[in-house]
Amino acid sequence: MARSKQLVVQEARAALEQMKYEVAQELGIALPQDGYYGYMATRDTGSIGGQITKRLVQIAEQQLNGFRR
Repeated sequence: MARSKQLVVQEARAALEQMKYEVAQELGIALPQDGYYGYMATRDTGSIGGQITKRLVQIAEQQLNGFRR
């Protein structure tokens, strides 16, 4: 099965980009200005992605809890 980076909600792209920069700043990781991540450590990019995933799960859980009330 091929993976796709296609977003289901296209408007989410800007929000995800903003979240990436916020998480990187909180972790003290400098993102490359030219957008090329090839020189970044895998540990750093993984940390950013992991934190983004945690936040997205928290947001989804909060929304689900709102539906249950």
